[in-house]
Amino acid sequence: MFIIRKIYYFLLDTIQTILIVASVLMILYAFVIQPNEVSGLSMYPTFKDHDYLLSYLLDVKFDKYKKGDVVVFHSPVELDKLYIKRVIATPGDTIMVQNGKVFLNGSQLDESLYLSPDVETHGGAFLQEGLPKTIPTGTIVVMGDNRPNSSDSREWGFLDKSRVVGRSVVRFFPFNTFHLIHNPYTEHKL
Repeated sequence: MFIIRKIYYFLLDTIQTILIVASVLMILYAFVIQPNEVSGLSMYPTFKDHDYLLSYLLDVKFDKYKKGDVVVFHSPVELDKLYIKRVIATPGDTIMVQNGKVFLNGSQLDESLYLSPDVETHGGAFLQEGLPKTIPTGTIVVMGDNRPNSSDSREWGFLDKSRVVGRSVVRFFPFNTFHLIHNPYTEHKL
């Protein structure tokens, strides 16, 4: 009888521990951090197809986007998909694409920390070559790092902040590429 009681308490403790851990993980997943898979090559070479990232969700709640952040968001053109792109401009900025370069508030944007020098940025249907646009409140401009192969704000316009899921903070798979995702312009702290 003593052994049965010990086994019973051991199983009860184990089940309680599993339930507590599962509850904590569910809360973290719902409100703090979420895994996302990169699908496609729009962020290559920064991220490759089938890389897995962790996205920090609280930035969405507190509207903490900065130029250079990598964000995951609900696509404005393929409603059932999540996209991953880099924030290029925030509300109040004026952006223009001209001669293969991005100009922000009248100055050429230094993208050398995440783009190869031979990458050219060309205008699209929305962000047309040589025509400046001012980013309205509640929106951001995003672009993929693989500019020739990215569906982004140049084509479909300003991204409403309500579509953003989170800011990517860690690449965790494949394991040999594990690293923190740094903003090239500023360092975020969780």
